[in-house]
Amino acid sequence: MDAVVQRVRTSWTKKSRGGPEAARRNAAPTAFLLPPGLSSALHEVAVRESDSFEPRMQVRDLSAPGTILREVDGLLRVDPPEVSMFAMPRRHRRPPAVRLAPGQWLQWQINYRFVGSCGGAWSYQVETFNILYGSAAPDVFLGLPTRRVDERGALR
Repeated sequence: MDAVVQRVRTSWTKKSRGGPEAARRNAAPTAFLLPPGLSSALHEVAVRESDSFEPRMQVRDLSAPGTILREVDGLLRVDPPEVSMFAMPRRHRRPPAVRLAPGQWLQWQINYRFVGSCGGAWSYQVETFNILYGSAAPDVFLGLPTRRVDERGALR
């Protein structure tokens, strides 16, 4: 399968819910340049409060992109991203799968709130999946996506 997935995971705690720290968090990009020559791979980017929202990147194989990708009738079918049963808000209704033609790309965003098991402190996360069907130029995800799905909900 000729597809490239860039998964950008931004995570924070109560410390970054307001004020200057929230401004730094909100300024974190949802798309990055890809490494040159990348094809059929997962480009993971972690943007964490604990790293002062500086991105940490790695390239992995496409075996576990966080969503199900399948080629069907010449199109790439992208099923909704996997969600944790421990995350809020609950998502009882999910959007349908998205189909991409060669050269098209999708941006799918989803957010979560988690309650810690020790002390009950909350943490937050937003995941952005940038998914291209075809070969990728390094700057492919810096433009406007062909399709966009926004599953972000109120996190309180």
